[in-house]
Amino acid sequence: MRIAIITENFLPKLDGVTRTLARLLEHLQAAGHQVLLLGPECGMEHYAGAEVIGTRGLPLPFYPELRFNFFRPLFLRRLLEFRPEVVHLVDPVVLGATGLAAARLLQVPVVSSYHTNLAAYCTHFGFGLLTRPMWLYNRFIHTQCALTFCPSPSTAAMLRVQGFERLRIWPRGVDTELFLPERRSEALRAEWLVGRVEPERKTVLLYVGRLSWEKNLRLLVQAYRGMDHTRCHLVIVGDGPAAVEIRQELSDVPVTLTGYLEGEDLARAYASADVFAFPSYTETFGQVVLEALASGLPMVGLLAEGVRDLVTHEQTGLLLDAQEMDQQEQVDRYRALLERLVWDRASRVRMGQAALLEARRRSWFEAMECVVQGYYEVARTLSTPAAA
Repeated sequence: MRIAIITENFLPKLDGVTRTLARLLEHLQAAGHQVLLLGPECGMEHYAGAEVIGTRGLPLPFYPELRFNFFRPLFLRRLLEFRPEVVHLVDPVVLGATGLAAARLLQVPVVSSYHTNLAAYCTHFGFGLLTRPMWLYNRFIHTQCALTFCPSPSTAAMLRVQGFERLRIWPRGVDTELFLPERRSEALRAEWLVGRVEPERKTVLLYVGRLSWEKNLRLLVQAYRGMDHTRCHLVIVGDGPAAVEIRQELSDVPVTLTGYLEGEDLARAYASADVFAFPSYTETFGQVVLEALASGLPMVGLLAEGVRDLVTHEQTGLLLDAQEMDQQEQVDRYRALLERLVWDRASRVRMGQAALLEARRRSWFEAMECVVQGYYEVARTLSTPAAA
């Protein structure tokens, strides 16, 4: 097929959206499809066989790493020349909206995929008045598409409540040859725990992800500050706008901040930890959660969209239902869950083994084929005599 992808977000920015999109492009290349990608300027002309054309944009006021990207005349010209059989809008906002109009002009079927809960981000960053308009705008764009892919059943349920239609689950996979418990490195643990008293007794808590307050990192920071640091050590992998503040708030307790890690370095970090601590409640899936499970880590998180589809409470981790709790109670209860796994090695091992089995059920190939099947369905529908 000839597939045009229009995205608000792409490499070199590293997050769940860009990594999933990169996987999709690699899958499409391996299957022999032709792909044109239109998105933010990224310094690349091609990725995984796809032609990449970039544009400039302005940062969102409440999420500066995302941008209002502008549709260039070149985009329309290349779409005309490329003659796509389907257009895929990835997390459509501004660029996606104009891409939708262009696809309508070209009479090409359109699918979309929902990745980022921007309405929740509006509330978190103090723009609560924009929450409802953001939902209405998102629904307006997505409901004009033949299919809207979303990554998890709980996210689909949330979108249905908001009036979204024609939803299709696009699950995620994990590279079980990269992320696996055998990558555990005692040398890396020694680096993290150098100078600590009795490092062999320490339970390593790991967070991986964007360092931004919408990830609910204050819950983890405050919970960890009140823990017994003779028994545990927090490692934070990632970077972002909250990195400096987090470093300051944890300056008087043992912590390791590694910055961004990729590939085998990231896989070693997962496997060398003991517990995955992930307090976010704005996830639509949580790719890092699946990578942690594949590395044999039990997870301590919140009972929230995306995460609860991956982690089963008391089986592969511990989930806090934080609804109707004030902030201090959330901190106390989350700390108690972390402390339980710090002290209870038998539970860590049991949940870690169950986590590994759960992760191995999820294949990237099968996940990407869900999208390809959707492409074929909407292209066939438009080409039928009834549709014409």
